[in-house]
Amino acid sequence: MLKRFAALLLVVITLGLQSCAAGTSLQSYNDSYEGYEFKYPTGWVAAEVPGGPDVVFHDIINASENVSVVISPVSGGKTLPDIGTPSEVGYKLSKSITSQSTDDRNVELVNAQSFEAGDKLYYILEYIANLPSGTRHDLASVIVRRGQLYTFNASISEFRWEKLKDTVKQTVASFSVY
Repeated sequence: MLKRFAALLLVVITLGLQSCAAGTSLQSYNDSYEGYEFKYPTGWVAAEVPGGPDVVFHDIINASENVSVVISPVSGGKTLPDIGTPSEVGYKLSKSITSQSTDDRNVELVNAQSFEAGDKLYYILEYIANLPSGTRHDLASVIVRRGQLYTFNASISEFRWEKLKDTVKQTVASFSVY
């Protein structure tokens, strides 16, 4: 009896430690019409941005912390490599971010890499954005499918980056276009 209790206690403690190590739990979002899915932190809520991204989720408490999907047309049947290398695409996106605003923004590409998932090529881009509202850390996943450029972006204040970076990386890695 004592051995069973000890074994049960060991299982409960192990499960408890695993859930603590997992950090923030994630929930799924799926847009079957546009053909993409991703996971985002539990407790974040959808936000409507007229004329903006296809979808946005943000933290309830820190509303500037968000994930979003932007879908843009790609002309001439271009693929992601046709548009450029990860660094070139990352640089182009950083310039489009700074050119869209009249305020003082400085967006620096700090990392760019590619990976394949099945027959799909993704670029993962990492930025530090110095904005009038403060410094932000952004991760983006980019893919071209069916003549569309899909950009999944996660944006977190630099102040909270160390605490949330594993969750944000998990969220960006979960983005999939089908």
